[in-house]
Amino acid sequence: MNALAPLILIVEDEPQIRRFLRASLPSYGYRLLEATTAQQGLLQAVSQRPDLILLDLGLPDLDGLQVIHQLREWTALPIIVLSARGQEQDKITALEAGADDYLTKPFGVGELVARVRVALRHGAAHSQPEEPLFTLDTLRVDLAKRQVFVAEVECHLTPLEYKLLITLIRHAGKVLTHRHLLKEVWGAAYVDENHYLRVYMGQLRHKLEADPTRPRYLITEPGVGYRLRVES
Repeated sequence: MNALAPLILIVEDEPQIRRFLRASLPSYGYRLLEATTAQQGLLQAVSQRPDLILLDLGLPDLDGLQVIHQLREWTALPIIVLSARGQEQDKITALEAGADDYLTKPFGVGELVARVRVALRHGAAHSQPEEPLFTLDTLRVDLAKRQVFVAEVECHLTPLEYKLLITLIRHAGKVLTHRHLLKEVWGAAYVDENHYLRVYMGQLRHKLEADPTRPRYLITEPGVGYRLRVES
């Protein structure tokens, strides 16, 4: 097999589906990696950097939607969902979470290969170097492992604190409005709850800033929102 052939990561716990994919996809010129749990899949996505992921939603350790959310925190690589959940709302939910395409089981190899080709083309057109590590002076965030370090000491954040931080990281240097942050972190029903932001931003500053009263990184833009400052 050509070492330059597209590498596909299969995250699927059903042996018969993996056997089907193993028997069919290599003949179309694809190299394969396999994972049977979400955690294995996330680890392989970081370490092997596949060109595309085929993802089952019904995994034994994490729901596939959680896997999509975690991947989208640091990578835009194409994700095609393979799922027995065939309701329209299931498809909408997966696509809104960040999946590129959705195939309902059972499916034929011809349709799958066509979807893979389209997703790979789109991925190549929008590809850019990705690094699942964000560094800013003494602050280091491993986006793949969801770990935060300050001066090489791990800092434990709550899920909402972490989500707020990575939202700022995704838009580093840009001013994000209160409404934007509230919608991204808490959801559309909370866009007017500015006190949530004040509380959680204060908690982040106490954990990440050397002097929380004079923050270097987590900057308030009065009356507008917040910004992660990346310039010296």
